[in-house]
Amino acid sequence: MRWVGRVRSPIGTALVAGVLVVLTGCSSVPQASAPPVAASQPAGRLTLEQANDVTVMAIGLVGTPYRYGGNTPASGFDCSGLIGYVYKQRASVVAPRSTAGLIDWGASIPAPSLRTGDLVVFAQNGRATHAGIYVGEGRFVHAPSTGGTVRLDSLKSTYWAKQQVSYRRP
Repeated sequence: MRWVGRVRSPIGTALVAGVLVVLTGCSSVPQASAPPVAASQPAGRLTLEQANDVTVMAIGLVGTPYRYGGNTPASGFDCSGLIGYVYKQRASVVAPRSTAGLIDWGASIPAPSLRTGDLVVFAQNGRATHAGIYVGEGRFVHAPSTGGTVRLDSLKSTYWAKQQVSYRRP
């Protein structure tokens, strides 16, 4: 697995280490890598390996500064820029550049089917307002707001639990 990105905090370092230990246990027999997913490939076709790569990279970007319109670690990220960067780098998939595009991207999945690498898309009045990458155990990585940094949050936190959310599998 090729690592791209930097961990910018002790918490991020611990999370990446924990995820790597868990993911290492997922496969005891070496397997050939799946071919990259083309942007035109039908939704919901990411392999489990690609979804895990997306998750590890997203966690590794925790601490990167937020910047409206940003889409690289060097320039910072907004929420859709973070998603686009991670999916392009780790799964060779081109994601829509706006939250409006993400709300219909991929396949809709029910909450019980949520797995690492899936998207969480928040909406108000039927309009997408924010998005992140699900990383397991009810948590997601996202670029929340001006002045902040990419961070890991719980879907069950007071704020996020009140939001209308849909789940998408690219």
